[in-house]
Amino acid sequence: MTVKTLKQAVREAARSDVVDHNEEMIEELRADPVYAELYLKTALEEINEPGGLGGFLVALRQVIEARGGIAEAAKKSGLARPHIYRALSAKGNPTLSTLVQLTAAAVLTLSLSKPRH
Repeated sequence: MTVKTLKQAVREAARSDVVDHNEEMIEELRADPVYAELYLKTALEEINEPGGLGGFLVALRQVIEARGGIAEAAKKSGLARPHIYRALSAKGNPTLSTLVQLTAAAVLTLSLSKPRH
């Protein structure tokens, strides 16, 4: 085996060992709908913490992915897929209307409550 093929083999082995945390989370959320709701509720409760808004948006995207995917949410909500991906990124800034449409597409509702102290 040449040095070049050895390096290539090492890179390929490293890639196969890498776990995609996002895909793993989506699979867990798909497998357990109760956990998915708790996961999203917890993210919403932490929305005012540093990084909380981005965390909530990513969590919502993951739950939507687990419940049929972005394409299905786009179809149900009437929003374009690129708009959904942008809105539900860690740096997204969706409107309330967009959030309502997306949660409805995922068969969820947004709710408010008093903070716990």
